[in-house]
Amino acid sequence: MSSPLLGYVPRQGWLHTLTGVSKLVLVLALVVGAMISFDARYLLGLALLSVVLWAVSRVRLRDLAVVLWLIAIFMVLNNLLIFLFAPGYGEQLFGSRTLLVDGPWRWDLTAQQLFYQLVVTLKYFAVLPGVLLFITTTRPPEFASSLNRIGVPYRAAYAVSLALRYIPDVQRDFRTISQAQQARGLDVSRKVGLGTRIRNLTSTLMPLLLGAFDRIESVAAAMELRGFGRGKGRTWFDQRPLRTRDVVVMVGAALLLATSVALVVLGAGRWWNPFA
Repeated sequence: MSSPLLGYVPRQGWLHTLTGVSKLVLVLALVVGAMISFDARYLLGLALLSVVLWAVSRVRLRDLAVVLWLIAIFMVLNNLLIFLFAPGYGEQLFGSRTLLVDGPWRWDLTAQQLFYQLVVTLKYFAVLPGVLLFITTTRPPEFASSLNRIGVPYRAAYAVSLALRYIPDVQRDFRTISQAQQARGLDVSRKVGLGTRIRNLTSTLMPLLLGAFDRIESVAAAMELRGFGRGKGRTWFDQRPLRTRDVVVMVGAALLLATSVALVVLGAGRWWNPFA
């Protein structure tokens, strides 16, 4: 755990050269476009775009291994719960039934249900890689200035920047406190039972929370002494002018969003029905 759990990853990738504003506009287009449309063809295109962006970013999968594992576990659980509680929703949605596996009771596997859950999974691949890449290729101060440039109040933008900036610090403090507690004999490894691990982990989390509260109080006092929030606006140290590549990315983001809206307006709705 030498690398941050979730934070800026310094690389010499193409995405790192873009300004925070263009990357933020691109991420918003990906998220909003995927929220509007349930067209599997469009979502597949967004997923392929996310793969390409990940490749040019030079961010390695192991840099976000813990986060990616958590997302994968949640995605699998989500699909299992959908099939457990609504195994026939795909049939109702597409108005047809093509039986693939005759399961027990009402848990029959149909092509419609399988396609519906495929679309749900595609939404993960369409949205989450872009969001993770934005966080890992954008420095927190630049993120704050980007939010402010698109109209977010600078107080809220600075709060988001502080939260992202302190994620690596919290992780480092957790590792330090955990090692100190283990040196005192509080084992949190798999060698002890689950109940013992939870109790020992609580002994680690309490000092971490108290330390985080002390840090929050210190930062708040320092910002208040410097008059933060008194003016209507502020300047940003980490703010770069837009270049040609940034304009091209923002135009492409606008086209992605327009495509999503066009598929809904010109098509038969938010869903593409291949069984019709």
